[in-house]
Amino acid sequence: MSLLPVADALERLLCAARPVRRTEKVPLHQAEGRVLAEDVAARLTQPPFDNSAMDGYALRHADIPALGSVLKVVGTSAAGHAFEGGAGPGEAVRIFTGAPLPAFADTVLLQEDAEVLEDGRIRTTFLTPKGRHIRPRGQDFHEGEVVLKAGDVLDPGRLTVAAAMNHPELTVYTRPRVALLATGDELVPPGTPPGASQIIASNTYGVAAIARSAGADIVDLGIVRDDKQAILDAVRNALSLDIDVLVTLGGASVGDFDLVQPVLGEAGMELDFWRIAMRPGKPLMVGRLGEIQVVGLPGNPVSSLVCSLLFLEPLVRRLSHLPPKDRLRDAVAAVPVKENDHRQDYVRARVTRGPAGELLVTPFGKQDSSMMKTFAEAEGLLVRPPQAPAMAAGSPCKVLLLREPTP
Repeated sequence: MSLLPVADALERLLCAARPVRRTEKVPLHQAEGRVLAEDVAARLTQPPFDNSAMDGYALRHADIPALGSVLKVVGTSAAGHAFEGGAGPGEAVRIFTGAPLPAFADTVLLQEDAEVLEDGRIRTTFLTPKGRHIRPRGQDFHEGEVVLKAGDVLDPGRLTVAAAMNHPELTVYTRPRVALLATGDELVPPGTPPGASQIIASNTYGVAAIARSAGADIVDLGIVRDDKQAILDAVRNALSLDIDVLVTLGGASVGDFDLVQPVLGEAGMELDFWRIAMRPGKPLMVGRLGEIQVVGLPGNPVSSLVCSLLFLEPLVRRLSHLPPKDRLRDAVAAVPVKENDHRQDYVRARVTRGPAGELLVTPFGKQDSSMMKTFAEAEGLLVRPPQAPAMAAGSPCKVLLLREPTP
């Protein structure tokens, strides 16, 4: 099987992805970032009554025909405490922001446009136009009006209007369930003293963080030793857990101890592809187990993380009904960069801001895919297309941002 270009591999992966259709009701305080599964209509009219947009005085415009008009203040209307009385000609009501507008009034005079006199009277110091500073009933929305639509991502503004429409909970799509299965006799969990031939299993945590931030619920299946039956048992257990994606970590290549691919085949996986023209991350495996999508990540930590950003993150966002997250930015090479070979290269790099705000990319000298420290220190991945020629410092380039660079 020849190496598959990155763009073709991503297209094939996403074409097979079917966004989850399961729904659930969640309270508003748990709904941030979730995706609406149905339209949301207002249960009331907002505002429910004409009210004042400012602090001032509610009055009849006919009572202030000229600058210096004098009126008597006969009551107060405050938020939650409407003025219940009446007012005759030449009378006004002290009113505060959000308070109901008395029935007689058609204008609000700002408090700073009135001089307070003795005996509860005021004198106008500004010719306020008729109807000014009033929020009419229903200015925001009316009962029964559809304000939010299915597919909307619930951000602070949408959560606020949902609450204002008197919805304590909303129907959203459930998060896709992503199961993570690490394999390898050499792996032990963090906090465990490793044996002479063992290392700490680290990939799961970064991969889980990427999937979770993309909208997934994570099912951690732990570490399974390099044994066909043990891996098969773990896979069968995963299939019983109502998951949408099975992610394996390590063991997906073709070495003597790479057992994941043949075991998944025995479990019924239909293999789509498993070798990508990229560095790091060539031995990425993609297939299906019935309705479950399978992503086999390389065992090297950096390869695993890069593949998760390029493939798992877009997959989870598609399953979550979320739009793609565009990490790719235009940038400038801060140093000369050598030519590339036939694989698309993702080079860990420092990314800083230049004097004009441009992104400046400086690759790290060592790029071994087992080196996690440089990935942790990198702000981005310099993207080098296949057969890209050498670049001089100052040349335009593309960078995949891992985090926003500091100024």
